[in-house]
Amino acid sequence: YLRERHANGGMADMDVFEFAAMIEESSIETKVMEYYDKNILEAVCLTDVLSDGLSMVYSFFDPDKSKKSLGTFMILDHISVALDLGLPYLYLGYWVPGSQKMDYKVNFKGVEIFQNNKWRVLSENEEYKLDLHPLNTAPVSEQVSSLSLPDSTTT
Repeated sequence: YLRERHANGGMADMDVFEFAAMIEESSIETKVMEYYDKNILEAVCLTDVLSDGLSMVYSFFDPDKSKKSLGTFMILDHISVALDLGLPYLYLGYWVPGSQKMDYKVNFKGVEIFQNNKWRVLSENEEYKLDLHPLNTAPVSEQVSSLSLPDSTTT
């Protein structure tokens, strides 16, 4: 998956221990959700369980199965799991407007974005100002460090 979709990304150089640390060295309850078709693993999602929702930390799938829309399937399944657990939110993670690799995140009705230190619904026909990203905003680490999420203690 990394070679096909993110060959030049930061995760491409990670080793097995760094990937394991994403799950094992976390103070948050983390689950690995696996998706099989006829006993063949096709997709996986690293998911954090929060008190108010599920957070899809990282998902990946067999690139040869792209036509099955496994990414969308995992999101829809996570919505169902969150509802079954009585959790009101599913967090899809960081979004960079205009990034083809991340644009799928705004294809769902009811998407909220964190902007100007508050959450707001992104309207369906809203044209997000692409000139705000990526060069005219604070670095991702700075933006993330200033987030104030609803009670995010683990359950």
